[in-house]
Amino acid sequence: MSASPSIAVLIPCYNEEAAIGRVVADFRAALPEAAIYVYDNNSRDKTAAVAAEAGAIVRHESLQGKGNVVRRMFADVEADVYVMVDGDDTYHAASAPALIHKLLAEQLDMVNAARVTQVEAAYRPGHRFGNLMLTALVSFVFGKRTADMLSGYRVFSRRFVKSFPTLVVGFEIETELTVHALELRMPITEVATPYKDRPAGSVSKLSTFKDGFRILFMIGKLVKEERPLEFFSLAAGLLTLFSIVLAWPLFVTYFDTGLVPRLPTAILSTGLMILAFLALACGLILETVTRGRREMKRMAYLAHPAPQLPPSPNFRH
Repeated sequence: MSASPSIAVLIPCYNEEAAIGRVVADFRAALPEAAIYVYDNNSRDKTAAVAAEAGAIVRHESLQGKGNVVRRMFADVEADVYVMVDGDDTYHAASAPALIHKLLAEQLDMVNAARVTQVEAAYRPGHRFGNLMLTALVSFVFGKRTADMLSGYRVFSRRFVKSFPTLVVGFEIETELTVHALELRMPITEVATPYKDRPAGSVSKLSTFKDGFRILFMIGKLVKEERPLEFFSLAAGLLTLFSIVLAWPLFVTYFDTGLVPRLPTAILSTGLMILAFLALACGLILETVTRGRREMKRMAYLAHPAPQLPPSPNFRH
């Protein structure tokens, strides 16, 4: 890392003409030394033009979906510290210097900006409940280290960004970012920051139920990929239970009469038990594969130095 860490502000955008100018201006005022990148994701309005006029470096990603945009941003942009924020003007740009200072001073890899607001329109009850439920589910499986998993405002170290294999397409990206940090046991923290309603003319692209179910499905997929032994052991346990439930009356009848009158049920029970052992074997094999993948990601992570404060930081905090 250079004596004075370089900072990049990454703003994924889709139809944010009404908000993006203010977002760029606010982050320019909060972080005058940072390079501000706006990645336009096939907007049908003047998002790109407004961002360029505000002074941002505008780039384009043709594959639709926030996950695709984040993949492109993380691959293309080189910096020591990355600030990623949604372009809807709901997050507090003035908090960025403090978030960056915390990341550097404590040598963290991710600082999550947890949303705090009293404005109900800014954080609708459905979104709030869904966030709490999904965050609790991830915390139960992977460990509780965040209270606002779906926040769109985060600060990352270079070693986080360059070791992150973005695989998702849409709004599931926040879940994948969180699980990546938890699985590699990275030093992370969360800081409460103000959150406000969208400006007039800006419309949310998040569908409470559609995207909520996509995130829920993504969590299940991550459990299968990152915790295969537990996932397949659960499947094996359920198959074993069904097999025993079906076989128990057959055993009782056999011990009483010496006959097996329901042969199809016996075959089904035997098949379920075989599937249970196959599921357990899959879990054991995939656990070894997952460990190897985790070690590779850890080596990519360690290829970059830890973030740290420069001798004379030139940004405010």
